[in-house]
Amino acid sequence: MRIAVTGGSGKLGRTVVRELASAGNEVINLDAVGERGPGFVKVDLTDFGETLDAILGVQDKHDGFDAIVHLAAIPAPGILSDVATFHNNIRVTYNVFHAAQRAGIRNIVYASSETVLGLPFDVPPPYIPVDEDYPARPESTYSLVKHLEEQMAIELVRWDPSLKIVALRFSNVMVPADYAEFPSFDADARGRKWNLWGYIDARDGAQAIQRALEWDTTGFDRFIIAAADTVMTRPNAELVEEVFPGVPLKGELGVNDTLLSIAKARRVLGYAPQHSWRDEV
Repeated sequence: MRIAVTGGSGKLGRTVVRELASAGNEVINLDAVGERGPGFVKVDLTDFGETLDAILGVQDKHDGFDAIVHLAAIPAPGILSDVATFHNNIRVTYNVFHAAQRAGIRNIVYASSETVLGLPFDVPPPYIPVDEDYPARPESTYSLVKHLEEQMAIELVRWDPSLKIVALRFSNVMVPADYAEFPSFDADARGRKWNLWGYIDARDGAQAIQRALEWDTTGFDRFIIAAADTVMTRPNAELVEEVFPGVPLKGELGVNDTLLSIAKARRVLGYAPQHSWRDEV
């Protein structure tokens, strides 16, 4: 496929661009920052006209795309003011979705977030492991935008039944250089309770995107995308008893299995995480 990756200069984006290209796709990074070259187009995605023009075609670079991977965003709460985060992220996502439709692109995969599950879980989750079955619980402006983006996608595919939009609720993105810190997490069970001790290796994030792009369907769906294990060596039963006593258990916890359920992604997309911090430390 010829694929546009918005935000391809970011932490996840860099790996996604590399892995999608390695899989034989033609990939163009659309971002506000990046290195000049054949695979990069500088675009202000807050500007709809510029976004549409870049997606339709850029002289000497491309003449259109088969699919869009939308990763561009202020990537977390607290980086900018709440208002700036809201205005940037909702505008950019609407621009990308709308421009893709105007360009006739029917295959959109984008980064939603684990935060819609209720992070930082100061209010305990309804059950553990968490999954996609309960309503969104945004607890920050950043998360609110992610929830609204999912709602927007639901309406867009209702308006256009030929459209496919897949939201991937990525866990905390990590690369191998991050893993040296992981053994220190065991000292305090509450230090990483904010996302149920989850993470996602960027390479497996890229795999999930490739699987979602290849999924032959229409409509909207959402998937939690996490590593197969937690960031802890302490067993799940011990962590849950200490930090979330009384929360109902939905299925087996496993010893160190992810508590951000990836069962749906495994079943529907064929997602199969290959990377663990335990192999790097």
